[in-house]
Order: sequence, then structure tokens, then C-alpha cells
Amino acid sequence: MALKGFAKYIIVLTTVTAAVMELVDTSIVNVALYDIAGSLGVTIEDISWVITAYAIANVIIIPLTGFLADYFGRKNYYIASMIIFTVASYMCAESSSLTEIIVWRFIQGVGGGALLSTSQAILFDAFEPKDRPIASGLFGMGLVLGPTLGPTIGGYIMEHFSWPLIFMINIPIGIVATLLSISFIDKKPGEGKQKKNIHIDYTGILLLMAGIGCLQFVLERGEAEDWFSSNAIRISSVIAVFGLIGFVWYELSIKNPAVNLRVLQNRNLAFTTIFTFVAGLGLFTSVFVYPVLAQRVLGFTPYETGLSLLWPTLIGVMMMPIIGKIMSKGVSPIPFLIIGFLLFASYTWLSATVSPDAGRWFFFFPLALRAMGMSMSQLPLINQAVAGLQPKEYAAGISLNNMIRQLGGAFGIALANNYIAHKYAQHRYDLIAGTTAGTAMNERLSALTNYFSSRTGDPVSAGQQALAMVNNSIDRQAYYLSYLDTFHIISLFFIIVLPLTIFLRVKKKSKAEQAEAMKAAAEAH
Repeated sequence: MALKGFAKYIIVLTTVTAAVMELVDTSIVNVALYDIAGSLGVTIEDISWVITAYAIANVIIIPLTGFLADYFGRKNYYIASMIIFTVASYMCAESSSLTEIIVWRFIQGVGGGALLSTSQAILFDAFEPKDRPIASGLFGMGLVLGPTLGPTIGGYIMEHFSWPLIFMINIPIGIVATLLSISFIDKKPGEGKQKKNIHIDYTGILLLMAGIGCLQFVLERGEAEDWFSSNAIRISSVIAVFGLIGFVWYELSIKNPAVNLRVLQNRNLAFTTIFTFVAGLGLFTSVFVYPVLAQRVLGFTPYETGLSLLWPTLIGVMMMPIIGKIMSKGVSPIPFLIIGFLLFASYTWLSATVSPDAGRWFFFFPLALRAMGMSMSQLPLINQAVAGLQPKEYAAGISLNNMIRQLGGAFGIALANNYIAHKYAQHRYDLIAGTTAGTAMNERLSALTNYFSSRTGDPVSAGQQALAMVNNSIDRQAYYLSYLDTFHIISLFFIIVLPLTIFLRVKKKSKAEQAEAMKAAAEAH
């Protein structure tokens, strides 16, 4: 039911704030990875699980959000999710080990995944149908701003405070949003009273969790565990294969599946999910690789890293409503998709040419290309997800498409971690072989040893300091080259899938169908 006056503004404030809070947390930790890893005594590669755990939880919960909202009642589920998110944020800040923070980060992702989709559905219900484009615009700005604000806020906190505060800032926001939700959000008629008529697909949910969870473990830890020489990797691989195959088979064989895979029989949606997977891979991987490169190699502070992301991404924020307005007039989304993917590929290719001495402004143009690329591809992908589907299938198609986007992101981070570790080892070996082959290394070591000896008066410790400095220099160069290789790999994904656009079709929708698709997008985002 549409609201008026003060209540409507409170709903707008509450839902948009909750959604932005969830989106901020998808990226706020990226600029703090180096500090969190140091604090917990683990590697950057290990601490990336803090990002991946959140993404896996989102992948699992997003397709189940509609069912859970129906079962428990949307208002109850929304408030419970907000409480889970807030409590988990506090526990993340209090974590003192890698395992602890990963577990709480996963729980935070379970609560956060529900906030995004349910917030938009509640917001849409607060507006009359004719005013829902306004609601969509408000929410769309939040969708773009959230991931952009994350690194900037995180960077400021890391510059002036310590990493636990990046989780603690959610607590007052979560408490206020929860109290406002209890007071101002109304229940829909019959909400939460249909439990007896709702079938719970326990088997499908368990198979999905086992398959995706174990697959992600294999992808994340494969390189570190020497792949199939590890019992854990072998066992997880078997569970992943049987879990995912079993999930697909079971969901196709029952009447009321947790995830309606039958909509993939539509060719347009099937090919759209491929593009969505790649878009998710690029989005998540780029905001993981770039901050680590900026801090580990280029020497940026966390705050400088966040600011370097913020300004060019605002270009994407301004483009979103323009693209939406153009597409609402019936312009085909496919040219936007092609241009968006080419722009993103250009961003990664240019990033792979960065000098190790580059300043913060070098990245403005490449990151602007990234922002424009994502803005020009996100709305077309949502449009294509429902092109060719029946109105009753919209929610299932969009929900599945969004799950694939999150899965692409989780896969991309795991791929980047493994690829960086492999290329780092290769580049380090080549650099050591190259530097020890001639006399230049001996001359450099001798010069450094003499320098440190003149400062300390201890030739033995001076020699050790010289070796450590050379080793750090080789490490930095090896990581630098491995990050550039990773940008190249990301760009190839975007180029390789472009020929598949010939399989995409555009079906012009009536105003009623467009309204129904917008409603489905809100409830399944």
C-alpha cells in the first residue's frame, strides 16, 4: 500500500540506508585487507576469504529471499535480517582469528543478502505505481554509490583509526534502521500466515550450500594445498561435483524448487546469465585486485586508494538514470551491453600497463572507463534477464540472474587469488634467476652492505639488511607483474563472451509488462 507524507520519507530513508549499508560492506574491507592480514598474522591470500565468505552467503541467500519472506513474513524477515547483520558486524570487529572473522563474515552476508532485495520491495510498495520510477531511481543511486563509498569510508577509517571500526560503524545504523522498521513498516495482508501452504525445499537448499561452499573452498585453497595432493581438496571436489549435479537434477525434478532452474530453458536468459557471470567476475575481482595492487606495490594509503576509486565512479552514478531513461523509450539494450563490456575490457587492459611508480591520478581514466562500462551493462542485463519470459517467470529469472552475478564475483576472487599466487612464484623465480646471473646483483649487495655497515658498524647485520632489502624489492616486482597479468586475464573474459551477443534477443514489452518486470526486479534483486 502506497504511503504519504512523513511515513513515506521514513521508509525511503530506512530502506535506502539499509541497502547502502549492505553494499558498502561488500567493498569496505577491500582497502583494509593488508591491515587485517597483518593484525591476524595471515597472508593477503588467506584474508581474501573475508570477501569470499560474504559473497558465498549472498549467492546462497539471494535466490531464497522470496521464499523466506513469504514463509516468515516480509517485515519479520527484514527486521531479523537487519539484526543478524548488525550483530555479525559487531562480532567481525571483535574477531581475533582468521576462522572467527570468516564465520561471522559469512553470517553477516546471510543477513545482508536479504536486506538488499527486501529493502527494494518495501520501498516500491511505499509508492504509487506511477511514481515507482522515482523509487527505482533513488534505489539505483544507492546501488551504485554503496560499493563506491565502501573503499573511501574504509580508507578514511584505516588512515585515522583501526580496522575493527569498519564493522563497528554498522551498529548504530543497524539499530536505528531496525527501530524505524518496527515502527513504520506495515505488514502486508496475510503476511507470514501461509506457512502450512509453503513447501520448504530442504534438499535443494542443502545441495546448493554443499555444492557452492565446497567448490569455493577448492578454488580458494587449491593452489595453497597443492591441489589434488591434499585430502581436503579431493573430498571437497567430490562433494562439489555431486552437490551441484544433484542440485540441478533435484531442482528440475520437483514441483516447487527453491531455485526455479526451468526458466533457463529460455535461450535468451541462458545466454544472459553468461554475461552476468562475467560482469560479476569483473566487478568483484577489479575491486579486489586494484586496492591490493595500489597498497602493496604502488604505496598508496588506504584513504588514497578509496579516493582514487570514488571520483571516477561518480561518473557511473550520473550515467545510470540517463541510460535507464533511454532504455525506457524502447531502445535495444544490446548495443549498451556490447559498449559496456568493451569499456570494461579497456579498463583492465590499461590497468595492466601501469608503471610501478604511477601516481593516484594515473588510474582516473581507466577507473572512469570501468564505471561507465558497469553502468552501461548492468541495466541492460536486468532487462535481458526477463526478455522472452512470461510475467509469472520474471521473479525467478531475475533472482537466478542475480545469484549468477554473485557467483561470478566469488569465482573471480578465487581465480584471481590462485592466478596471482601462481604468477608470483613464476615471476619471483625468473627475477632471482635473472639477477643472480650477472655481477649487477653482487655490486648492489656490496653497496647496500657498505651503506648499512656505515650506519650500524656491524658488517654481519648489514649484510642481512642488504639481503632483506633486495628480497623485498624482488617480492614487490613479482607481485607487481602478477597483478598486471591478472588484469590481462580479466579483460580476456569480457572480450571472449562478446560474440555470444548474437544469441540475445530483444522483445518489446507493453507498459503493463514493464511495470511487472520492475516489480519483479525489486523483489528479486
